[in-house]
Amino acid sequence: MRIGILSLTAALCTIAAPTDDFIAAATAKHGTSGEKAARFLVEHMPPVDKVTLRAAFLTENLDLAMKARAEFAWAKDVPDEIFINDVLPYAVFDEPRDPWRADFMAKAAPLVKDAKTATEAAQILNRDFFKLINTHYHTERKRTNQSPKESIEQGKATCTGLSIILVDACRAVGIPARAVGTPLWWDKSGNHTWVEIWDEDWHFMGADEYDAKGLNHGWFTDHASRAHADDPMHAIYATSWKRDGWIFPMVCSPRSASVSGVNVTERYARIISPMPGAIGVRFFEGDKRIAMKGNFTSEAGFILGGGFETKAGNADMNDTPRFVAKLGEKRRLQFEIDGKPMETAPFTVGEGRGVYDIRLADLSPVPDLSDEEKALTEEEAERAIAFTYETMLSEQREARAAELKAKSFTMGDMTMRWLEKTFGEAPADGRSLWISMHGGGEAPEQVNTQQWQNQIRLYQPEEGIYIAPRAPTDKWNMWHQEHIDPMFAHLIESMVALRGVNPDKVYLMGYSAGGDGVWQIAPRMADRYAAAAMMAGHPNEAQLFGLRNLPYAIFMGEKDNAHKRSEVAVQKSAEIAELQKADPEGYVHLSRIYPGLGHWMNLKDAEGVPWMAKFTRNPWPRKIVWYQDDVTHHRFYWLRLPEGAAVKDQRITAEIEGRKIKLTGDVPPGTQILLSDKLIGLDDPLEISVNDKAPFTAKPVRSIKTIRTALKERLDPSATPTAVISCP
Repeated sequence: MRIGILSLTAALCTIAAPTDDFIAAATAKHGTSGEKAARFLVEHMPPVDKVTLRAAFLTENLDLAMKARAEFAWAKDVPDEIFINDVLPYAVFDEPRDPWRADFMAKAAPLVKDAKTATEAAQILNRDFFKLINTHYHTERKRTNQSPKESIEQGKATCTGLSIILVDACRAVGIPARAVGTPLWWDKSGNHTWVEIWDEDWHFMGADEYDAKGLNHGWFTDHASRAHADDPMHAIYATSWKRDGWIFPMVCSPRSASVSGVNVTERYARIISPMPGAIGVRFFEGDKRIAMKGNFTSEAGFILGGGFETKAGNADMNDTPRFVAKLGEKRRLQFEIDGKPMETAPFTVGEGRGVYDIRLADLSPVPDLSDEEKALTEEEAERAIAFTYETMLSEQREARAAELKAKSFTMGDMTMRWLEKTFGEAPADGRSLWISMHGGGEAPEQVNTQQWQNQIRLYQPEEGIYIAPRAPTDKWNMWHQEHIDPMFAHLIESMVALRGVNPDKVYLMGYSAGGDGVWQIAPRMADRYAAAAMMAGHPNEAQLFGLRNLPYAIFMGEKDNAHKRSEVAVQKSAEIAELQKADPEGYVHLSRIYPGLGHWMNLKDAEGVPWMAKFTRNPWPRKIVWYQDDVTHHRFYWLRLPEGAAVKDQRITAEIEGRKIKLTGDVPPGTQILLSDKLIGLDDPLEISVNDKAPFTAKPVRSIKTIRTALKERLDPSATPTAVISCP
């Protein structure tokens, strides 16, 4: 905010006699240093002061400043240019010119008598001086730019008046001090003024806002870190007595150019790291701000971190409890009113509001999620899923985080380790996850470890977290033993919960023995993945029926003849093509048999990575085909079998047409249909038939019990049912 040299009237161009007398008196008493100080004060004095202030006022001010410099240890080392600009001046802004220095020195000197540094002394003054003069923050003060005398008489001042007092108190004992402020915070939540003191460099503090942590702390630090140096309305300025063409923009006098200033925005951006998504909270009863205890919660109502208490009384209007959240996340605020939890509507972090003003009328009762049998609406059920998931995750977060940090976890007597790489920027809907299984097999440990270390280098998705797990054993069937399925499920759940992975963008792949694993794991865990790719593996006894909703790629070298891999790959390619022909909406596949190549395909199979990336998981397909391998599962998509009912080669087909659900195949009594409004509307009855027996009608009931049961067995909120119907 550059200005030209102010044009002065003829009357003001001539230095008035009082200033001449002042300079003469300063020279006579203090010699060259006194003359230099007096001339600086006069040269940069507001024009009106030159004709209104008396020499005695100016002389007393200078004499006391010189006295402070001589008496206080920290003042003796202050550079001359800092002393005359930030200790000597008798005013901060355009406040009335009170002779405050003698009174403030008398009050402040005893407080700081044992202080060793300017920092220590300034902290003491900020802690004790306002109590001594019984003056604190209040919006009902008479005006913004009050003199110290006016503020003390009322016992009230806003941040500007309090800053004037603290600057003057510091100057009274020889501490260089200046006021700092911004016309408007970055989020347009208001303006603010605070104080900086010099102790080998400039440090800041809020006036009458003592912080035991020391200088350079305050409620406004996040705001200050986001200021814009090149935007006059959102920059940060410090006052300066010296006039060099810049002004301090005063909100109370927007057209005034009487106060000089310097733009210090970049220093705040340099010394403070902004808090992304930081928001503040105020609570009002009518127009009165009150202290109210509350909590910051997720959209579902799960309490995040410790509680807070809104500010009232002497706190600055913009001094609020602040919380950090990711931009774009949905959050709520929760308070207890008359013993009942109340909450705000959800809001999106980062939608332009830095401070939320809350009133009782803004709140509604928090839903009671304690009754497991209570029938829920669709909206209530979705919230219950999120809340229950967040609650369960909170109990496991620490342990899962430690596993991810170690890149290792143990289940029973099996331990899985992994290597990982991250590619590309995280999309708005979450990262993709690529699980890539190494080759080897019935071989010495060092051979399989070498294959593992090689696997991490094989493929490079455009985006995502690419993981190469180390098989827990060194057996030929290392990737399709019974312990692998729950370990992969656990790894996926942790990555989704703590690493920002989208549960519908998880991909499975493997080479050689790892390809053996893909043949078997992909069909039996098809409901966990978005797509799968098999590279140079052998299926053994695996069947393809379960791939109905999982896009599947087969890659093989034409001359990969060991164990008849190539021959079997051709057969399986034909099988999946026949399955798709009979069921055109399912069994999406890609088959590549590379001519002339053997077991190593020269990375031509890497084309499977972008092919898989085109697909996302549908957790709620309207038709599923469930085939049990030698490793059985009790849940698949939206079917669950009774305990002990899953057996090898069991095959069940389930499909939905309109409001009819049809199950055929090896359907044991007590088979459960897991339902969600994502699959079919649950507000009306459904007709269900099993193997063409007489259908029965059932009305789904959404319940927290169903949700909790499902999340305990599978921490997968995208695939969590809200209602269940059991077949006879």
